[in-house]
Amino acid sequence: MYKAMLFAAALMLSGAAAPALADNLVARVSVSSQTMTVSKEGRVIHTWKVSTARRGFSTPRGSWRPTRMHRMWYSRKYEMSPMPYSVFFRGGYAIHGTGYVKQLGRPASHGCVRLATANAAQFYSLVREMGPGNTRIIVTN
Repeated sequence: MYKAMLFAAALMLSGAAAPALADNLVARVSVSSQTMTVSKEGRVIHTWKVSTARRGFSTPRGSWRPTRMHRMWYSRKYEMSPMPYSVFFRGGYAIHGTGYVKQLGRPASHGCVRLATANAAQFYSLVREMGPGNTRIIVTN
């Protein structure tokens, strides 16, 4: 017990525990259930249907902080398709709005995480409010 407490104190003093404490906003994307759950300061505030990668494409699994944000982005890779309220988390992968709401709840994208545009706008605003450095995006199977 004493060693565990010393180890925890050493981690805290070294700053290793700081990232976990700084995750005030967490978006958990479940590929298997095609949902995204958003927690603010440890409390679930939204659960939304999403669309992740369809057959032949993939949505990366892992944990990231947002790298950039655009109120409106146009995909240079996919015929300038609109990507409203984009929150990029890994290279060209983003959480963003879509007009194809009939597809939400099942795989349909080229790899991004698609949300209803109103939900994407809410998430975008939350990331701006809390800050990308205090936001964590987690994609799991």
